[in-house]
Amino acid sequence: MQLNDRQLVRIAGFELNALNLSKALPVSLEGANIDDAGTLIHDIDGEPLFRRIPLERQRRIIGHADIAVRDLFPEPLLAIHLDSRWSESSLLRRAIAALHQQNPELRFDETRFVAYSYPKLAIQFLQQKREVAMLELHSWLKVPPAGADAKGEYGLQRRSLSRELNDETRRSHAKDFARRAALWDSGEFRTIDPRAISSNTLARLNIKLKLTDRREIHYAPRADDHHICYELRGQQTGVWCVAASVEMLLNFYRWTYDQPRIASELDLGSCSDPNGLPYGDEAKVVATLEKLSVNSLDAEMTASPNWALHRDEIRQHRPLISFIPGHSRTVAGTTETLIHLAGELPYRGLLIYDPWPPTDCDHPEAGGTITSWENFRTQTYRYAFRAHLKHV
Repeated sequence: MQLNDRQLVRIAGFELNALNLSKALPVSLEGANIDDAGTLIHDIDGEPLFRRIPLERQRRIIGHADIAVRDLFPEPLLAIHLDSRWSESSLLRRAIAALHQQNPELRFDETRFVAYSYPKLAIQFLQQKREVAMLELHSWLKVPPAGADAKGEYGLQRRSLSRELNDETRRSHAKDFARRAALWDSGEFRTIDPRAISSNTLARLNIKLKLTDRREIHYAPRADDHHICYELRGQQTGVWCVAASVEMLLNFYRWTYDQPRIASELDLGSCSDPNGLPYGDEAKVVATLEKLSVNSLDAEMTASPNWALHRDEIRQHRPLISFIPGHSRTVAGTTETLIHLAGELPYRGLLIYDPWPPTDCDHPEAGGTITSWENFRTQTYRYAFRAHLKHV
């Protein structure tokens, strides 16, 4: 199943209206509008994956929503980015300038945005339908060809999302995706224009929305007397997402190490010659967290972590490091709501502090992005790393 632009905008409107009405998000979307199908993001083989749709309020972009174009995902709503840093035209201009600087003689006749390792993005340059270059967004590093030495699997490596799904997963995702999409195209929903995000849009329908839980990291369980206590750190090279994730978690517990030191402990090279963490070396994260905290932290690695693990850690005000295929981020919040409509439809989101896009060692204060929220059902979680303070 593949959505056309009209279907995609309508589904985006309904999904965001439901979240806004249930107050599942920490920031209200009231008054926002969806008037544009946004930027089409492709898989590395050229197949469309999702669109990044702008959310506009009073002629100002307040964020973007990622909506799946195809049923490779089990649900249409992938993520919500409550910032305004995405500009398709500006990114294309910067990418073309970077390409000309790197190779003035290179010719191309087409460009497209690609998820070279979902959710990390790049711009692909083509000449007569054949790729001639691919540059990672923001860093403008060349993305190596498939099978090339990517300096670690958690780094600058190509991954085709569609090729990684087995037949059973594809069938399951297609069934769930079609069910969710069909709900917003049935009964009274067909008479509603959902492009305006308002508590009145769905109010006249017989929909029950229930916010069951929403938490963001505070320094201690008594959250009412202090503000949210977590900070984003951008990765200082294109392949240091793991080092940046470890830095964020250590910083939360008031251990301050710079990223090159953490990278050294993880055997990730130096700023001038960095490499990513290879698959199979994930346990180094546990050892590094414990060593650099002088064993005041008790760290643990969990393979294929479920929703309950993430939710329970956040309830204890403990952030997590989250490994997905090819990338590392941290989790600092959860939200969960139920839509009672032809059965219970849960929405479960993770507040992601993502070290991508990269910065550099000379400007460590830049880079990274906060995704509010990532749909838990639409991502593959390989490992979660937890840490708690030891009591004496």
